[in-house]
Amino acid sequence: MQIHDDKLQELARATLAIEAEAVRQLSTRIDERFVRACRYMFACPGRIVVLGIGKSGHIGSKIAATLASTGTPAFFVHPAEASHGDMGMITAQDVVMALSNSGGTEEILTLLPLIKRLGVPLIALTGNPDSLLARAADVHLDVSVAQEACPLGLAPTSSTTATLAMGDALAVALLEARGFTAEDFARSHPGGRLGRRLLLLIDDVMHAGTQIPRSAPADLLRDALLEMSRKGLGMTVVVDAADRVLGVFTDGDLRRALDRQVDLHSAHVTEVMTRNCKTIAPGTLAAEALRMMQEYKINALPVVDCERTLLGVLNMHDLLRAGVL
Repeated sequence: MQIHDDKLQELARATLAIEAEAVRQLSTRIDERFVRACRYMFACPGRIVVLGIGKSGHIGSKIAATLASTGTPAFFVHPAEASHGDMGMITAQDVVMALSNSGGTEEILTLLPLIKRLGVPLIALTGNPDSLLARAADVHLDVSVAQEACPLGLAPTSSTTATLAMGDALAVALLEARGFTAEDFARSHPGGRLGRRLLLLIDDVMHAGTQIPRSAPADLLRDALLEMSRKGLGMTVVVDAADRVLGVFTDGDLRRALDRQVDLHSAHVTEVMTRNCKTIAPGTLAAEALRMMQEYKINALPVVDCERTLLGVLNMHDLLRAGVL
């Protein structure tokens, strides 16, 4: 069987339109029941235990992962496995969220007496408000859809999309309620790019000790240029006898000196350096250093203590190598 390219595109657009409409309809169902579900989950001293089987199980696993990564501890339990020992993973401190489009999934219904015996709140997301699961729940969230995107009306498509969207709505509402920040998110994603951006400190990437390009106020400009070349950071920090920062001399300062026709052999570095240069304190996030460099259009920062004593030097290339940019 052959199918025309236009027909493939038509089917794809129809699928997206049907699923978009299913999600749009959910906004009319955000009411006091949604609020009650959020309250149960917000007040939960344990974990949100998500149940689902088949495609609902896949969606449930994703919802649990989203909750856990946004400040609401959660995990997924397969209902069939729960009947064979994993029910012990659910405690009286938890909240159970059960997903079933029909609301009659046998493996979940089997667990209802045990869930009720534990006395834990039960939140059900189903496509059938009259189902046994919906009636047994402390809170039922209606995720029913007018039609599946599948032309046969069989494969869960719109229904799973709607359930996932409702799970995201719960997660985001709880995220805001908990005051969850980008830094909190990064702590649960330390291996990702966001984790590197938000958790990495400048202390971890700065140049210290003999790697720091240093010049004395009495140094000739040519000597400062040699120090810049030796250390390869495109700058040198001018410090006094106590190692306190007086200024910096950068590639930009060199270009300006050449424009002024300054004698590179006789001038002193203090004549052409940038005084009152920008600095940064140790223990600062690398992301903040990047923000400063971008704001002030500079490529390097001396790292100093409260007395402006030089501790290290950080440049843009260090942040690039660390994956902060």
